[in-house]
Amino acid sequence: MAVAQEKMTNVCLFLERHALPPSPLNYHVAYSYISKANPKLNNAIDQAISGKASIDSILIEQLYFEFLNEGHTTQVAMINNVNGVIDSLSRNAQSTEKQIVSFAGQVSECMYSLDEHNIEQSKQALDTLHTQSATLLEQHKHFKHEILKAKKLHEKTQKQLTQLRKQHIIDSQSGLYKRHYLTQQTQVWSKKDKSICAIAVQINNLEHFIDNFGDIIGEVILNKVAKQIKKYVFQSGLPGRTTKDQFIVLLPDIDPETANVIAEKVRNGVEKLRFVSSKSGTKLPGISLSLGIAQHQKNNDFNQLAKQASHAAFKARSLGQSSFTAGY
Repeated sequence: MAVAQEKMTNVCLFLERHALPPSPLNYHVAYSYISKANPKLNNAIDQAISGKASIDSILIEQLYFEFLNEGHTTQVAMINNVNGVIDSLSRNAQSTEKQIVSFAGQVSECMYSLDEHNIEQSKQALDTLHTQSATLLEQHKHFKHEILKAKKLHEKTQKQLTQLRKQHIIDSQSGLYKRHYLTQQTQVWSKKDKSICAIAVQINNLEHFIDNFGDIIGEVILNKVAKQIKKYVFQSGLPGRTTKDQFIVLLPDIDPETANVIAEKVRNGVEKLRFVSSKSGTKLPGISLSLGIAQHQKNNDFNQLAKQASHAAFKARSLGQSSFTAGY
């Protein structure tokens, strides 16, 4: 009991130290960390702490999916494959339906090729074939009904899978990709030897909006910036949310110079936004962004790439620049 109580106390201290709400997921990760039950998880958190990374709910969610959710791989595989299975089943069912119709036609043709010199035997055969044909056609009618039901189920399942996949990879607050999906996609592109650039988009004054105008205004600012990011990179890359006030855009097969052009378009789009309080009519200050650009290095994972881009964004802010490219 004493050991359990000590662990619970340390878990609460961990959550309080990093300003994490005591949600079941946050508590699970924190308890596993305090218990040292998963060496890889502990190593990832220790590295984040030593690197002074923000230990927020977004990072905790990524760590949960990577190290604690044992069914995660199976769930992802199911989401990716079940549509293919259903499509294959539908195609096979359509093929079977055609075969049944063809067989019924062949049976009918056979009725006219019987021995005309043995009338009694032919009549019996005809009666038998007629009965079989009628039975087969009835089965065919039933089968068509089942196919129709299967198609309706397929459409319903497809919608459910689309919603499930969206919940799995999309951040509900910003509408951008979750951190664990960016991690997964970085691995996929790395295996294909694709060059990858990352743009970190840091909202410098989000806390100012929250402190002076409330959480709702903070949500509005967050969503507006996310929409501008999606607008400019939707066709060229993957926009995601990595911390409370920062986004990351992954750009495959794009060099840092081109990434900088895209970053400037994002910044200009956001700076054009204007906000007025609906209650008082007061004009709110503009949104201040700092952007950092980093290029993926061989053997680096998403966390390292995101960290380099984030450091570049902080460098831009310290230098009074709109953007800064790491390594240049």
